[in-house]
Amino acid sequence: MRRVSMTTRNELVAAVAERYARSSRLDRGRILDEFVAVTGHHRKHAMRLLRGSGAAPAVRRGHR
Repeated sequence: MRRVSMTTRNELVAAVAERYARSSRLDRGRILDEFVAVTGHHRKHAMRLLRGSGAAPAVRRGHR
């Protein structure tokens, strides 16, 4: 299977996330299956991306 570039994956997340949010539970499962097949992400990671909760990690500062 051919790999998809990271830029293309990010564009795909932006395009599919809105449709994913408006869909019913059954449709979300189908959308998720398609997204996982195309991108190669794990299913749980794909759910987090499409929900929008995995956008940017918090900046941690090391204090001593």
